[in-house]
Amino acid sequence: MSTNGTTNTQIPEPLITGLAHVNLSIPPGTLDLAKSFYSTALGLTPRPVPVAQTNELAWFDIGSSGQQIHISIQKHDQDTTVPNSSRHPCFRIGSPEALIALQKRILQHLDAGGKDAPMACDAVGKSSGPTTVEYPTRFFARDFAGNRLEFSL
Repeated sequence: MSTNGTTNTQIPEPLITGLAHVNLSIPPGTLDLAKSFYSTALGLTPRPVPVAQTNELAWFDIGSSGQQIHISIQKHDQDTTVPNSSRHPCFRIGSPEALIALQKRILQHLDAGGKDAPMACDAVGKSSGPTTVEYPTRFFARDFAGNRLEFSL
């Protein structure tokens, strides 16, 4: 027994074994744009949110990984004062071909425009982030609300 009365049990490492979800904030009045961007441009699968919050949240499954992206309405003004924030999720992509295909899809959406169009996307073969040995193939984009998104092998 430990000094606090609990039994000492060896917990196997690592304690964190994956990503459950990432929550991204969007401005009020843009939930429909988020639903369109994340399902159409990124191809994520929408999932139900709590009934009481259908006008505040959007949730998406990332393939069959059990991982999710959650979108919520921005509730604090100070969070929107950091333009071009480096905070971001990184989406793992299955192959170099899939990475390029997704990048082209996002660039096409950017070129097509519209209220749900991404604000930015690196050109194919380019990365606005530092290129290192650990991440030789990746690119960055910003969704319609300015959230930074990384896509990497």
